[in-house]
Amino acid sequence: MLLSRYALSRRRFLATGSTALLAGTVAAPHVARAQRADFTYKYANNLPDTHPMNIRAREMAEALRTESGGRFDLKIFPTSQLGSDTDTLSQLRSGSVEFFTMSPLILSTLVPNASINGIGYAFPNYEAVWPAMDGELGAWVRQQIAKAGLVAMEKIWDNGYRQTTSSTRPIATPDDFKGFRIRVPVSPLWTSMFKAFDAAPASINLNETYSALQTKIVEGQENPLAVISTTKFYEVQKYCSLTNHMWDGYWFLANRRAWERLPPDLRTMVARHIDAAGLKERADVAQLNANLQADLSKNGMVFNKPDPEPFREKLRKAGFYAEWKGRYGDEGWSLLEKACGKLT
Repeated sequence: MLLSRYALSRRRFLATGSTALLAGTVAAPHVARAQRADFTYKYANNLPDTHPMNIRAREMAEALRTESGGRFDLKIFPTSQLGSDTDTLSQLRSGSVEFFTMSPLILSTLVPNASINGIGYAFPNYEAVWPAMDGELGAWVRQQIAKAGLVAMEKIWDNGYRQTTSSTRPIATPDDFKGFRIRVPVSPLWTSMFKAFDAAPASINLNETYSALQTKIVEGQENPLAVISTTKFYEVQKYCSLTNHMWDGYWFLANRRAWERLPPDLRTMVARHIDAAGLKERADVAQLNANLQADLSKNGMVFNKPDPEPFREKLRKAGFYAEWKGRYGDEGWSLLEKACGKLT
C-alpha cells in the first residue's frame, strides 16, 4: 500500500535521525542547541496525517529545513487541528496561520470565482483538468485569489473526482437525489448543484462529517475516494456511487504579508518545493484512487457507476449552468468551456 510504504520510510528516517542525533550528543556534549530558525511558519490543512498531502508536506518541510540551512521551519497542523475550514481561513487572512490548503469551492466563500473548477460534470477527465489548472484557467483563478490578499502557489494539489456515498441507497439516476440529505462543504456552488438535483444539502465542515453521518443527521456525503478512505467514512456508509460529479483540488495558499516578509531567495525556494511536492501528491492521489475501490469493497462498501449524461442534462434543464455562467462572467466561463467543452 502506498501509505504504508511512506510510513515505513518515515519510521526509518526518524530512527536513523534519532541515532545520529544521539551519537552527536555523546561525541560532542558541549555543542549548543541548533540555532533558531529565522522564519517559523505554520501550515494547516483539514486532511488526516496519513493522506498523501501530509506525507508529501512532511517531506517538503524537511527539504526546506535542509536547503535553507535551518533558516526556514515549516510546522504542519493536519486534521483541522487549528479549527474548521472557515476558522482556519480567517486565521490565514489575519496572519496567525501563514499557509493553508483548501478546496477552491470552500475558498469561494471569500473569492467567489475560485470555485469555477468545481462546476458539476464539467471536466470529463484529468487530461482536461491539468492543462486548464496549470494553464489559463488556473492563472485566472490565482488572479482572483490575489485580490483577496492571499498568494496561491502555481500548482494546485489534487483532491480528486468526488463520489457520492450513502447509508440508505445507491445513486444511479438524478431522481435518486430527490430529497436525499447530503452533507456538502460550506460553499454556495455545492448547495446550488445539489438543490438543482432536488436533494437536501446540509453545509457541514469536514471535521464534523463523520459524526453527522453516524448520527444520521445526513444520509450521505460526497468526497474523493482517498478522503472517504482516510476519514473512514466507510464505517458509517454502505453505498458508494462513482458519480464523478466534480473535480476538486487544493490551492496552497499563503498570507500575503507573511509571504512578502520572506527574503526573495527563500520565497523562490519555498515556492519551488511546494509546487514540486504538489506534483508528487497528484501522482500519489491518482495511484491511491486507482486501488481504493477494491480496498473499500473489502470494508463492505457497495459500488455502482452511473451514466453522467442524465445528471449533466438535469443540471442544464434546471438552469444551473446558465446561473453560474452569469456569476463567473464571460471571461472565466469561456476559459472553462475552452478546457472542457460547451456546457450551456
